[in-house]
Amino acid sequence: MKFVMTQAVCPEGMQMLDGIANIYVADNQDPNNYLDEMKDTDALIVRIAKCDGNAIENSPNLKVIGRTGVGYDSVDVKTATENGIPVVITPGANNRSVAEHAVAMMFALSKNLVEAQNEMCGGNWEIRGAKKAFELEGKIVGILGLGAIGRETAKICRGCGMKIVAYDPFMSKEQIEEQGADYYADYVELLKVSDVVSIHVPFTEETKDMISKEQFKVMKSTALIINCSRGGIVNEEDLVEALKEGVIAGAGTDVFCNEPPKMDDPLLNCPNLIVSPHSAAQTREAVIKMAQMCVKGCIAVVEGKKWPYVADKSVYDHEKWKDAEWAEV
Repeated sequence: MKFVMTQAVCPEGMQMLDGIANIYVADNQDPNNYLDEMKDTDALIVRIAKCDGNAIENSPNLKVIGRTGVGYDSVDVKTATENGIPVVITPGANNRSVAEHAVAMMFALSKNLVEAQNEMCGGNWEIRGAKKAFELEGKIVGILGLGAIGRETAKICRGCGMKIVAYDPFMSKEQIEEQGADYYADYVELLKVSDVVSIHVPFTEETKDMISKEQFKVMKSTALIINCSRGGIVNEEDLVEALKEGVIAGAGTDVFCNEPPKMDDPLLNCPNLIVSPHSAAQTREAVIKMAQMCVKGCIAVVEGKKWPYVADKSVYDHEKWKDAEWAEV
């Protein structure tokens, strides 16, 4: 079998293919740039990369697309499904890493750590009296999206003595309350009461610009907002304006509309904003789990077995999968 990778996965993942697959590592985020290699590949594994319909349609031997993560907005799942090609994802592999990253940003912002370091290293010892730091204990954290990562984030925050409020349109009031959170049917009402907002929803047409100028206006002027989900959920132009004008107190973002952002991007020169390079899921532990889970799923599909962790399970309604058995996880 042949595997094409936009970038190599970690050694622990690569070792799973030793002796069973020929591997082409492109070190290029767009498979359209190496369609000659795609013509005979059985599997494509993408990391921070895209796979559009043209790449899929021009890969006649392609049986599976693997994504080392749970988000798949960079893959044309619709075209893949129409062609009977499962898009393997790795749910659960990075839950703890992303949750810890979100909470780390909460701590860094609430203690004013970045400004304190920069000012102190520049000779300003008096930054210690800036009076920007505050305790998280007793504060209200609003979780937008109470899926696996949202629940893990809530668990850590609860351990810090924070009160949890949550919005998730796919969960009932009873389900959210079972998680120890107060239920909000309207996320704007949640924004009004939250001291910290942590975003854990996927990027869709419904969630695009979910947090924009009008939403910032209803938030507390002392509030923080954290986005470790996807760029585009928070309107970046409106976020810059809200921070510069003091509409909210601070923000942390691991994700951007354009990745990587250009060096003159206003977000990179914005007060009270902490940024990281879409690295929340890149802990040693999560990287290994994601790679191994993705590779194992892709091997199973190439061997003609149905793998349960895919972006759209309706792919198995395709005639290609009529008599296939489920793989052992």
